[in-house]
Amino acid sequence: MPLHWFFLLFAFIATPALAQTPGASSIEIDLQDQLAYLIQDGQVVLTTPIASGRAGHFTAPGTFKIIEKERNHYSNLYGKIVDARGRTLVSDADADMPVPRGGKFMPAPMRYFMRFNGATGMHAGYLPGYPASHGCVRLPERNAIAIFQAVEIGTPVTVFGTTSRRGSSRENEFTMERRRPPLDARVFAPPAWWR
Repeated sequence: MPLHWFFLLFAFIATPALAQTPGASSIEIDLQDQLAYLIQDGQVVLTTPIASGRAGHFTAPGTFKIIEKERNHYSNLYGKIVDARGRTLVSDADADMPVPRGGKFMPAPMRYFMRFNGATGMHAGYLPGYPASHGCVRLPERNAIAIFQAVEIGTPVTVFGTTSRRGSSRENEFTMERRRPPLDARVFAPPAWWR
């Protein structure tokens, strides 16, 4: 085999490994602790609270990749219904709900949207302190912007842990083995679940 074919073959085989070269980013989402981690070069560079999917709309655990990024995304399934004067009639509406005469359905904004599993993605949104979304992972806006700027299409996303059912000790039917994210030197004490 000519020498240049050998180098082409080597480059083709080595390409997946090169994706994890220094500077590579990944995201880990902990459903139980309602936290997400942005990891670069094997170090946690950002830890953020989240609001994942609530009962009936749980965020599925698994291993995914960012498949779409859109700065000004709007939901085509969820939003609110307003009357002719713009007053909110239904604050948690589905797109297929009946709309009164003169009113309209207004899709929910999902700024800095990063899709990673079907219709599920991460985006800026309201965090009430517990799982509250329709399956997406809501982030504080400044952290959504930071993550949006740090990731690319193909960035690995791992969702793990369980989501407790609000008001019940039963856990979400979706589970995945819990693993701790790598810690950097700036993290002085491990989280309680790691001890």
